[in-house]
Amino acid sequence: MQISEAWLREYVNPAISTQELVAQLTMAGLEVDSVTPAAAVFSGVVIGEVLAMVQHPDADRLRVCQVEVGTGEPLQIVCGASNVRVGLKIPAALCGAVLPGDFKIKKSKLRGVESFGMLCSEKELGLAADAHGLMELSADAPVGVDIREFLALDDQLIEVDLTPNRADCLSVEGIAREVAVLNRMDWSALPMAVLAVTEADALTVAVEATDACPRYLGRLITGVNVKAETPLWMQERLRRSGVRSLGPVVDVTNYVLLELGQPLHAFDADKLEGGITVRWAREGEDLALLNGQTITLDGEALVIADAKQPLALAGVMGGSASAVSDSTQNVFLECAFFTPYSIAGKARRFGLHTDSSHRFERGVDATLQDRAIARATQLIVDIAGGSVGGITEITTAATLPQRPAILVRRQRIEKILGMVPDDAVVLDIFQRLGMVVLAEADGWQVTPPGFRFDIAIEADLIEEIARIYGYNQLPSSSLLMRADLGKATESVLDISRAADVLVDRGYQEAITYSFVDEDIQKAVAPDDDVIRLKNPISSELAIMRTTLWCGLLKAALYNTNRQQSRVRLFETGLRFVKSGGVTHQQRRLAGLALGSALPEQWGETTRKLDFFDIKADVEALFALTGRTVRFAAATHAALHPGQCAQVLSLTGDVVGWLGMLHPTLEKQLGFDTPVFLFDFDQALLLDKQVAAFKPLSKFPSVRRDLALIVEEEVTADAVSLCIQACGEPMLQNVVIFDIYRGKGVAEGSKSVALSLHLQNDLQTLTDAEIDAIVSRILARLTNQIHAKLRD
Repeated sequence: MQISEAWLREYVNPAISTQELVAQLTMAGLEVDSVTPAAAVFSGVVIGEVLAMVQHPDADRLRVCQVEVGTGEPLQIVCGASNVRVGLKIPAALCGAVLPGDFKIKKSKLRGVESFGMLCSEKELGLAADAHGLMELSADAPVGVDIREFLALDDQLIEVDLTPNRADCLSVEGIAREVAVLNRMDWSALPMAVLAVTEADALTVAVEATDACPRYLGRLITGVNVKAETPLWMQERLRRSGVRSLGPVVDVTNYVLLELGQPLHAFDADKLEGGITVRWAREGEDLALLNGQTITLDGEALVIADAKQPLALAGVMGGSASAVSDSTQNVFLECAFFTPYSIAGKARRFGLHTDSSHRFERGVDATLQDRAIARATQLIVDIAGGSVGGITEITTAATLPQRPAILVRRQRIEKILGMVPDDAVVLDIFQRLGMVVLAEADGWQVTPPGFRFDIAIEADLIEEIARIYGYNQLPSSSLLMRADLGKATESVLDISRAADVLVDRGYQEAITYSFVDEDIQKAVAPDDDVIRLKNPISSELAIMRTTLWCGLLKAALYNTNRQQSRVRLFETGLRFVKSGGVTHQQRRLAGLALGSALPEQWGETTRKLDFFDIKADVEALFALTGRTVRFAAATHAALHPGQCAQVLSLTGDVVGWLGMLHPTLEKQLGFDTPVFLFDFDQALLLDKQVAAFKPLSKFPSVRRDLALIVEEEVTADAVSLCIQACGEPMLQNVVIFDIYRGKGVAEGSKSVALSLHLQNDLQTLTDAEIDAIVSRILARLTNQIHAKLRD
């Protein structure tokens, strides 16, 4: 929120500098992002009045003006602005003046006529981005007075970055209240104006959604002159708060919003059909908003409607059908309290975010509406005139926020803060914060005011004591912690160790959103039951991921579109799946690789990555655990049917997946090269086998090589498993070192060459023992997979 320091100091003006004020606010939790001047640097500009004006003899668009600037004699100034006229009061830059951009004003001649200054627009003074003529000042502006002094331009704009819980400071009055408390100064809120009711007519108001709108106030103001000019002081305060002037009625509602923090809305009363109703929208109703957007409503949207149609999205934005325009004569002014839960997320669902929704989502004081509508009425009548009708109010006390008393204990304050301020100091802090305090034996019963939605428990009140008392005044001490140290188990591999292996192999760690685009989720895992977000950041991040591949594929595509031809990414994170109606979080490790197998170099021929390169990376991960895994051909919706494998433990548990991205999906996502993926359950991947010492054998090992003829569909893994299933205690290892197809091997078969490593820890193996072991292995291979020795 951006506010004017001068406006703030009209409420409360402590004897401190701007820098000290900013430091106070920041240390109190209202972090100040920036402090900037209210106007650009310029000098030598005073208020002038055009006394006379004639046509320039040699230029159709120029006028020769006589301008009174308070120096005794009028100055002759040549001006080409379309709105210059006799009697107009404007900013006049005298000779010697310096305008923004270091533009110096000198005596000059324009088409042969001398000019002793320059008449200025808002743009030339750095007060606006553009202008359509001279800056027109009010008729009572004192001639000759410096324009900086008249407009109070020696001001600072303070931008405060408020946390969502401090909605009470989304107004000048709210920040002034904080400044007064921090400086222990008395201050008073603006008194509620009481205007005589001069209009007998009133609109009927009904509230159907009483749970969402516990309080609604409305007032009819007739005979309003919407073409009246908003006073310059109000325009300036709006400008310094980042709000553009749009006419007196709208300017007043914006001004009260900034001043008090209460959103209001003005309807053109003559455009309403019947009375006003606050209700939930009906499915399929359309509403054309003030920003030109037409939205289709559903039953979860709260609307303000008349007898014919919805008029506004409650607490968010008004509709164009009932908007105040240049032809408006009668205004219905609305001021309501909408509960935060009824407004939260509604604006974002329709791609909106307004000052009104920003405040209602965080909480508006439910007792503020009387003051706000009275203040707005007074300003509208003062600026645009009109006859004031009575206030129509509907309040449902049962659904208004209730603020129960909270017990704050001295003992608890000391435990959290390390000290307890004097009782008088604590009482003063609470009372200055607008709380009702009742002393008790062991502390205080404190009832928070309506504007402090963030105070609900004892810790909140203790935080207020620390914040106002001053964090720098609290004692500092070293923390004492007595806790049993955790036990590090060797049976679980640290995930950082697995990450280091992947980094060593050329991968980079990625961190992607847990919520993803529904299109890519459906493409990668079409059968998964997804979890939808009720309040997504955007339509492209609307569901929770069931696989980490969604984010990795998007990240890889982003890189390849920026000339990165070789990409290696991995991520550790959560996936979110539904099972039996319950949502589960599962930790996964996933990776992606594409491009060349090796970085560009002179020592190796460039070749594309293939399935076995990525398989080697996966095997390097499992080598850390000391456990053996198997790779079994399988099918996955996102992977190529011929290059896809399940990773299985020896007990048959599915540890993860490995394979090449399906060609259809590769084309759909926009890749022009094969993409390889892997994904593992961290719990199974990190299950480490504890190393155990085995005595070294004193006796030699023996190697026997076999060449087997097997059918083409028999895998190397099947051969190895069949041999290991023999259960030979002397068999230490099986290594497949060659596969041959060709001359001497029948079509449909292949030759698999393997070595058997045998060793006895107790004695040297004899030839007879070795032959017996090999015979038993060959017999099992023949029976199980129909293998035979190659001739």
